[in-house]
Amino acid sequence: MFTGIIESLGEVVSTKQEGGNLLITIQSALAPELKIDQSIAHNGVCLTVTGIQGANYEIVAVAETLQKTNLGQLAPGQQVNLERAMVFNGRIDGHLVQGHVDGVGECISKTPQDGSWEYRFRYPVEFASLLVEKGSICLNGISLTIFNVTDREFSIAVIPYTYQHTNISAVAPGHTVNLEFDILGKYVARQLQVSGR
Repeated sequence: MFTGIIESLGEVVSTKQEGGNLLITIQSALAPELKIDQSIAHNGVCLTVTGIQGANYEIVAVAETLQKTNLGQLAPGQQVNLERAMVFNGRIDGHLVQGHVDGVGECISKTPQDGSWEYRFRYPVEFASLLVEKGSICLNGISLTIFNVTDREFSIAVIPYTYQHTNISAVAPGHTVNLEFDILGKYVARQLQVSGR
């Protein structure tokens, strides 16, 4: 379980296809603190540490993960948002995030707002019931508030701190981002679906 508050940026060192899986090596200041078998969110995707060597560690993305996220597009030199699993004795500064990405969205605009940035994203229509005005979304692992919500699009505002300390600064129109919709909304939608039978 995560909170959507990015802890650090990592850099992709290498990627290697192994059958249907993608082996990804990440360089991060967090590496010396990690243990094999730990869960870490990478751009919002929960993955298990499979190896550690110095400032680098390895993770494996399986075919299912590669189909539902943008991790298959990672290349050496790209930055990745990192968050270690939450400890249940502190504040939840974002919202409850599972690290189970639902799909990808596409950036359709990025507009400077005199000190902040407004982004607009298009998302798959089948998730429309899970978005509400001023609700939460996890975008590349970042907990954000959405507004101007329609059945296909939503906007977010990004403050300077988030812009400087996450990889949202590299997102531009045409880029894809990983989306995880609010777990509470998923439970409500499922309840309504089941009770309507």
